[in-house]
Amino acid sequence: MDKTKKLWMFLFTSLMAIFLLAGCNSQSSGSGDEGSDSGTKGKGDKIVVGFSQIGAESGWRTAETDSIKKTLGDDPQFELKFSDAQQKQENQIKALRSFIAQKVDLIALAPVVESGWETVLKEAKDAGIPVILLDRGIDVKDESLYTSFIGSDFITEGENAAKELINLMGEDSKVNIVELQGTVGASAANDRMGGFANVIKENPNYKIIKSQTGDFTRSKGKEVMEAFLKSDGDNIDAVYAHNDDMALGAIQAIEEYGLKPGEDIKVVSVDGIKDIFKAVIAGKANIIVECNPLLGPQLAQAAKDLQAGKEIERWIKTDEDVFVGKEKAEEALPSRQY
Repeated sequence: MDKTKKLWMFLFTSLMAIFLLAGCNSQSSGSGDEGSDSGTKGKGDKIVVGFSQIGAESGWRTAETDSIKKTLGDDPQFELKFSDAQQKQENQIKALRSFIAQKVDLIALAPVVESGWETVLKEAKDAGIPVILLDRGIDVKDESLYTSFIGSDFITEGENAAKELINLMGEDSKVNIVELQGTVGASAANDRMGGFANVIKENPNYKIIKSQTGDFTRSKGKEVMEAFLKSDGDNIDAVYAHNDDMALGAIQAIEEYGLKPGEDIKVVSVDGIKDIFKAVIAGKANIIVECNPLLGPQLAQAAKDLQAGKEIERWIKTDEDVFVGKEKAEEALPSRQY
């Protein structure tokens, strides 16, 4: 009888131990699954944004990056995943695939060139991840591959640059222009070139005698301007640069050539960084067509609207201005954020 009682007690104790272990393992597994899900989709209810930036080729580009990092970084509703492509499309495609694998809520893409995006954007669409383009457009047959574009009207920027140059130098003046293009294949370069040419070709006194890429960088802008001066130094009346950094490089080249930028050769550029305002104030440049890089607030609002199930505009335009001459530059410089 005692042996029977001991056997029952042993069986009861063993069963209790099994149940307790099963309960502990179940709690541990539940905790681990929650951590895994959080690591894949973000922390809590945060909106996870993957941002693929072209690089840091200019002060304008750096200002855009800082605006997005600060706006999303300071907002507890967001988690930002950032990738610098160093001016290479293959790096951007790799970054986008990484964002897709991480199941981000939104992809923000500043595309280095217009073409070659269909495959990776289809992958994002199939994964149910909306894509917002920043500051540069793309050329795709299926425009549903991206949700919205936040940025400027580059054609209008080019047109404004040409109009203000003609206003400055006079319709009846004979003017030879050299052009510093942006990165080959970039929408900003294509459209700023096209818009400028649209206006210039209407006035037979104005001619673009040289046009070459300076890749949106100060060093390359200087190098190309040096080549222009070497071949046509006595015939150049104005330089049109697709961004300020190339214009600043051209200013250096003009000075080293022995001419006065802003006087002997008029300087027109697009963007509106502080350094070009200082150059206009110093009399070394003449016309600034603004292109606003502070896109962080607009991106954040678009992301919140999408997360809430709202429709957003197909093109969210930025507010911009044109500044001509020393007085306008002096008025604007104190309030410049980039």
